[in-house]
Amino acid sequence: MPHPIEAAGLVKNYGSFRAVDGVTFEVRDGECFGMLGPNGAGKSTTIKMIACTSPVSAGALRVGGFDVATQAREVKRVLGIVPQEDNLDEDLPVRQNLEVYARYFGIAKREAMPRIEESLALFQLSEKAEAKIDDLSGGMKRRLVIARALVHEPRILVLDEPTTGLDPQARHLVWQKLRLLKSRGVTMLLTTHYMDEAAHLCDRLVIMHRGQILTEGNPHSLIAEHVGEAVLELRMEAHERAPLLAEVHGVPGVDVEEVEGMVYVYGAPEAARRIADQISDPSLAFLRPGNLEDVFLRLTGRGLLD
Repeated sequence: MPHPIEAAGLVKNYGSFRAVDGVTFEVRDGECFGMLGPNGAGKSTTIKMIACTSPVSAGALRVGGFDVATQAREVKRVLGIVPQEDNLDEDLPVRQNLEVYARYFGIAKREAMPRIEESLALFQLSEKAEAKIDDLSGGMKRRLVIARALVHEPRILVLDEPTTGLDPQARHLVWQKLRLLKSRGVTMLLTTHYMDEAAHLCDRLVIMHRGQILTEGNPHSLIAEHVGEAVLELRMEAHERAPLLAEVHGVPGVDVEEVEGMVYVYGAPEAARRIADQISDPSLAFLRPGNLEDVFLRLTGRGLLD
């Protein structure tokens, strides 16, 4: 069986601007695959090509074994799409939003209704089945958009920033339901700006920047490769931190990054602990585990791009 999503040398041009520049990746059956990157990295453009809403400029892209260039109808049957924006029909109550969506796929009502009730129950929306869309909270709307994407039982679920704007309780509920779907064999492609979300959900991920893939791997291996076990943050003047940093100067595998008034020390957990122990004021030194956000910022930079 082919992988659910296979991209090789994928390119997307908008006139003279190249939004996606020759990316190659595959999404394996039953995994959650993440695409991270700053705004403008090419994530949403890639999703548009996967969803057959934007044509491929060059390269090859197959979804569910189908070529997006020639088999768009077949691709759309195997895909469930959760867009960034809530695009629910505000003139219809909750259940009817799902009923109308089922009709797009030619699903008979007797077949659609059990699926709809199951999706509503899964996302804790059964009691809101007759409610107006305007009466739902932001978290309920996002859960309904995900529930809608499952009505036709897609093989692949594409989630474009599914929890943006949600409070922590709503985000964790969505994570719980997505983990349940993955346990049932649903393959997922996820884009997010929340690094903790990617670390919680993704089996593998890529980090994109300016239309290209910078790195690929599982979250733990990427942290180990690019950051290390521990990160030391120093909030000290240059003359105060210089004697401390001399301890790690020239040590193989150690990297020091200076960002305005902050200094980050990567790759030397034992030395970092010794430095932290020498500083009595906890506001000046903070030793913590490395995380996916460190990887993201080290690879894509800390400045704003838009």
